[in-house]
Amino acid sequence: MSIEKQSFGKLPDGQETSLYTLKNTAGMEARITDFGGIIVSLTAPDRVGNFADVVHGCDSLEVYLKGVPYFGAIIGRFGNRIAKGSFELDGVTYSLPINNGVNALHGGLKGFDKKVWNATAIEGKEPALKLTYLAADMEEGYPGNLSIEVVYTLQTDNTLRIDYKATTDKATVLNVTNHSYFNLSGAADVLDHEVILHADKFLPVDATVIPTGELRSVEGTPFDFTEKHTIGERINDTSYEQIVLGSGYDHCYVLTDTSSDLRLAAEVYEPQTGRVMEVFTTEPGMQFYSANHLKGDIIGKGGVTYGRRSAFCVETQHFPDSPNKPHFPTTVLRPDEVYQSTTSYKFSAK
Repeated sequence: MSIEKQSFGKLPDGQETSLYTLKNTAGMEARITDFGGIIVSLTAPDRVGNFADVVHGCDSLEVYLKGVPYFGAIIGRFGNRIAKGSFELDGVTYSLPINNGVNALHGGLKGFDKKVWNATAIEGKEPALKLTYLAADMEEGYPGNLSIEVVYTLQTDNTLRIDYKATTDKATVLNVTNHSYFNLSGAADVLDHEVILHADKFLPVDATVIPTGELRSVEGTPFDFTEKHTIGERINDTSYEQIVLGSGYDHCYVLTDTSSDLRLAAEVYEPQTGRVMEVFTTEPGMQFYSANHLKGDIIGKGGVTYGRRSAFCVETQHFPDSPNKPHFPTTVLRPDEVYQSTTSYKFSAK
């Protein structure tokens, strides 16, 4: 279908940003800016065919610049946390900015979420937006000149597909994801959303939310979403230590299917509207986060404030702190390799 481009404002240094609106034949829209590759809005149909926005976001670049918790952004070089902002690779110790307690989070002080990407609109039956960025050697402390490409495609079946591809000229670590906050109903919280996670294990964390290294079975815990549960059903079960440490859900799940195929990772159903979201990924894990740290101090689209647990995140990824956990799937990318990853969000209603 079509792609529309409009100005999204200027950065303090005068650099222009743009907003691209992708529309498919079914009536779905995705609005994405080249600033951080942010998904500003995404519409999905309810059971009577009404489309509504299902992601948190802001009306202007100015609000994003004031600081938001990564709404809809591309996250890199390393999504999630690296313990104490330090890792060793090929005998060299690298130090990263500390920006989350004692740890490094989501690529640093000015990660991929705060960069202006080069954007190319791809018109066609399934409109796409190709974003590219060259992360310089030692940018935010990470080695290697990293060339990365992210393609958002709005498919005819109401799927937003994200394809990631990257190469480096020096060994580095890479763990890229998208940090959209979803709310399928527009209600004040998402506690009634029904969730299935195709994951039989999760990663327990310490007091600084770094994985301990254990891959723990979800069986018999509040983290078991192998069968349908609402988000709110066990979220305040403070008898379980991991709920306390995460202030709810803020943990990486280990997907049961360990293949690198594009496979179903999560299903979410919102009973009032009938909206369904299915998440497919080639990644081994997925951070499930119940927006426990939103405080209602951010003015979102249309003047709405986003309060605690007003959304959920399903951040497909490799495991947090992988560079310091040799038994986790590796996040090392070498010059003779190509990093490739795909995640799809498919929307329907029942």
